[in-house]
Amino acid sequence: MGEQRFCDILAGLRREKGVSQRRAAADLHISQALLSHYENGAREPGLPFVCRACDYYGVTADHLLGRTEEAIPAQVSRTEMTELVGRLRELADKMESSIR
Repeated sequence: MGEQRFCDILAGLRREKGVSQRRAAADLHISQALLSHYENGAREPGLPFVCRACDYYGVTADHLLGRTEEAIPAQVSRTEMTELVGRLRELADKMESSIR
């Protein structure tokens, strides 16, 4: 698999969402012309736009920037979550006992 460019990923996410460039631009609070420039690689956006686009499309910045294929963060396993909750409970107990 070749590395994908930001502009291609951005345009692909919009098509996957099934919205027009006009609608996406309005939702992202930019002009359609500017979104077109981002999607064809003529311009690169700043961080505020990248953050809005990640929220809008429901993907991670790493995915949008072409750093990973995973669009959403990896899920935490039940075992990992149980261990984390256990450690948090231990910490809460220690904090509570130190207050007394």
